[in-house]
Amino acid sequence: MPPLDDQHFVLLRDIIYKVSGIQYQENKKYLLESRLQRRLKARNLKSFQEYYYFLRFDPRKQEEFTALFNEITTNETSFFRSMPQLQAFERIALPDVIARKTKRNDHRLRIWSAACSSGEEPYTLAMIVREALGADVDRWRVEIVANDIASDMLEKGKAGIYSEYAMRAMPLLYRSRYFTKLESGDYQVNEQLRQWVRFHFLNFSDDAGMARMTDMDFIFCRNVLIYFDVEAKKRFTQHFYDALNPDGYFFIGHSESLHDVTRAFKLAQFPQAFAYRKVIEGSE
Repeated sequence: MPPLDDQHFVLLRDIIYKVSGIQYQENKKYLLESRLQRRLKARNLKSFQEYYYFLRFDPRKQEEFTALFNEITTNETSFFRSMPQLQAFERIALPDVIARKTKRNDHRLRIWSAACSSGEEPYTLAMIVREALGADVDRWRVEIVANDIASDMLEKGKAGIYSEYAMRAMPLLYRSRYFTKLESGDYQVNEQLRQWVRFHFLNFSDDAGMARMTDMDFIFCRNVLIYFDVEAKKRFTQHFYDALNPDGYFFIGHSESLHDVTRAFKLAQFPQAFAYRKVIEGSE
């Protein structure tokens, strides 16, 4: 198979960006090449030029884009990842929203886990919320919307089965309370958590799909925006802002920032963590 030359790197990079918003810089050419090689082999194609034409003109191109997204997305995740952020959610942000909603006699809670990978984040959030609601849990209608561009990760999340290694950072209390150990040695999420989490495919570049995401009290989009350029970040964060309820919280990665992206949110500082809030004048 001929190597990926500069011309076809640019063509393939641009079509990936157009469809997904994911950006590959020149210094990531080798990474894109290695990932695309697997797709060429799967399609029995002989060159990157053939693959480019396949993505442009073949009737099966949408099916191939799904497979391509499975190949090129980074799916590093774990339960209880970035504990300072989760502690801020558990101890400050979540009680704040619960108190505001209780005062209004509103017992609905909606959380968006954007780019959820294989489900560890939304299930982590579900456990934290159940513990926070305690004896009042049955009074609340909780929905956690979890989406990703990688269909294979979504299927894993729906199955809710994880290895013991994947559970390594989870407190034993949560493991015993919310998981069942299978004969294989893996662990399955219990139904009480699974009924709260709804997985579905979503491409951030799909403006219509993003616009359908509404009425969110919390949005988690952690360690994702780093893969996009500034223009894409601006577009996506506007959708997140529109989807968030007044006084809602938006969590991004601990090393990420919206400084050069948007001024719409108000920064909320926590011990060893931060989030962004949607503050409407007169709402505080």
